[in-house]
Amino acid sequence: MAPVEQDALTVREQLFHERVRECIICALLFASLYILCHFIITHFKKHTDFAAVHDDEDAAVNRIALGLCTFTLAVALGAVLLLPFSIISNEVLLSFPQNYYIQWLNGSLVHGLWNLVFLFSNLSLVFLMPFAYFFTESEGFAGSKKVGGPVGVPHPVPPIPGSPLTPLPQGIMARVYETSVVLLLLTLLVLGMVWVASAIVGNDVASRQSLYDLWEYYLPYLYSCISLFGVLLLLLCTPFGLSTIFTVTGKLLVKPRLLEDLDEQLSCTRLEEAAVSRRI
Repeated sequence: MAPVEQDALTVREQLFHERVRECIICALLFASLYILCHFIITHFKKHTDFAAVHDDEDAAVNRIALGLCTFTLAVALGAVLLLPFSIISNEVLLSFPQNYYIQWLNGSLVHGLWNLVFLFSNLSLVFLMPFAYFFTESEGFAGSKKVGGPVGVPHPVPPIPGSPLTPLPQGIMARVYETSVVLLLLTLLVLGMVWVASAIVGNDVASRQSLYDLWEYYLPYLYSCISLFGVLLLLLCTPFGLSTIFTVTGKLLVKPRLLEDLDEQLSCTRLEEAAVSRRI
């Protein structure tokens, strides 16, 4: 093998190993965030919702919705911690530029994390959270029959293939079908409203052409608008939260008596004792 080909093969192997290392690090970070968010949600959620039977349909729906909400919370927590992680990793690399064991904190890893957070944030915002809400509220289409049933109840007669009386799938899949249809109709409604608003505001070819740039224009714009709304909500709620914290803390804690004048308290006590003695 020629030296040039060997050098090219070495570069490709190095790029491959760096890519595998970044994937493993991203998977470990997300798994840690997912486990942490699962404990947080199960701590604040009512434990009676998880006490159902394993073959219960509502319990399965609750578990699926819990998984979707946990995934979304993990993505949100990762988006919050990504900026401090980028700053700390940059400072560590600048402090120890020749250290071999921290060279994995490079710009490629941070850039990949930013891309993954942006992708999963849009996915959670547009699809996962509405799907989880509609999935918990769904009941299945009318006319569908449940496949299987509780213990002790006789199963229905198996349907004849090709017969018009063949029952539709019920249970989890029926709810998935209904949720998908509702989410699709909601998406079409929102896109139609955006199309009408764009036609009213600017009825030209450029504005209509921009509607096709959904991934490159509208999703980043929607993400930025919701982020701005979250920042404004944080600025609005932070003073009220701090005032509530100080109020509750002032009610629970006892005020210290280190700065009180003991001579003044002693003179007041003597005056009270003298007043009681005169009354007697």
